[in-house]
Amino acid sequence: MTRRTALGAGLGTLALPLAGAQAQQLATHTVGVVVSLTGPAGRFGQAAAKSVELAFNELNAAAGAQGIAGGRLAFDLRDAQSQGSVAVDQARQLVDLRRVPAIIGGIISSVSIPIVTSVTGPAGVVQISPASSSPTLTRLAAEGQTRGWFFRTITSDALQGTAAARYAMDQGLRRLAIIHVNNDFGVNMVNEFRRAYLALGGTITTTVPYNERQASYAPEVTRAMAGDPPALYLVSYPGDGTTIARTWIQQGGAQTFLLNDGMNSADFIRDVGPRFLNNAFGTSSGTVSTPSTEFFAQAYPAMSGGFGAGAPAADRAFDAAAIIGLATARAGRFEAGPIREAIRQVTGPGGEVVHAGPQGFRRALELIRANQPIRYVGVIGPVEFDQHGDITGPFRKWRIQNGEITTVGQMTTEEVQAVQRQLPPR
Repeated sequence: MTRRTALGAGLGTLALPLAGAQAQQLATHTVGVVVSLTGPAGRFGQAAAKSVELAFNELNAAAGAQGIAGGRLAFDLRDAQSQGSVAVDQARQLVDLRRVPAIIGGIISSVSIPIVTSVTGPAGVVQISPASSSPTLTRLAAEGQTRGWFFRTITSDALQGTAAARYAMDQGLRRLAIIHVNNDFGVNMVNEFRRAYLALGGTITTTVPYNERQASYAPEVTRAMAGDPPALYLVSYPGDGTTIARTWIQQGGAQTFLLNDGMNSADFIRDVGPRFLNNAFGTSSGTVSTPSTEFFAQAYPAMSGGFGAGAPAADRAFDAAAIIGLATARAGRFEAGPIREAIRQVTGPGGEVVHAGPQGFRRALELIRANQPIRYVGVIGPVEFDQHGDITGPFRKWRIQNGEITTVGQMTTEEVQAVQRQLPPR
């Protein structure tokens, strides 16, 4: 606990590029960040934390001596350890002891869901996730369990599962086995994929769930190989996913893979071995290139400590942090209720378009101080939150070749929805 708090405090301090008298005149606005720094999703959380740092640094620098709502943005970083119970404990400390009005996180849905149902929703604290894609979060919002406090800068798996099915068929993957992590994310992703894939004419030979952090996945792989499937759809995270993929290859499984967004990882490629992955395909939430995208591509690698701008969760975590910061400025107060209301005000259509980076953030804050409307168009493109805190957007189609992840195209939201209209009723 001490180490995590110290780490959070240290990173938070970095979010203030002011010094001396200027710094002393400003309050400190501390946002909670609960992401997985360790465990299967650890690399995602580490990348996301650096994105939050970059966004807050840039916003503080753009705000200058006036600050943002009279303060400077900082953050208290906590490790969810890829476990829901740990995440809830960390979030509760941030809300009850630190009195944060907003939390960025979690990374995986099995962490975000208990945070919003046990902590942020009941307490009336804003929560914005950069990577939790489970359709369960939409259902919880529709049922009133999130109480309107939850947002996410990633599209739902209700769309991504359909996009993956269409992409698989387009690549000739008409018969495959599935191995998936046995949590809310994995179960929902596979359910959406199965519904679309079977309707499009695909055949699933076996579906095998697995529990995280096992020493061996040989039994699961053996079961999945029944019927000699020509491809494997692996819904996992780089840690466990690496072990599963290596076991699949060692047991003679076909070296043709369909992968989810979280497997878009240089660590996964390195640890499995690039030569085994030249016929691996995957889908991720896509982006629309903007000046914010260009800024992030240049600024992030230089300060991230080894992460590239394409690291999973990195771009969406930057936008989540930028939206919180701009919403705080629009609200004029570092309080949960006004920040929640301002989130849609700084992202919805109708305002002057502003982008990330020194010039863009300066312009955004100038307009806010002049009480003029803005629309933040971020690293992933324009986002607009619906009544459930969800966004829509395109999907990136990629493959691995010679150890590199290459984008081969995009699938628009309209194309995905066209497939969904062809599916039988649930």
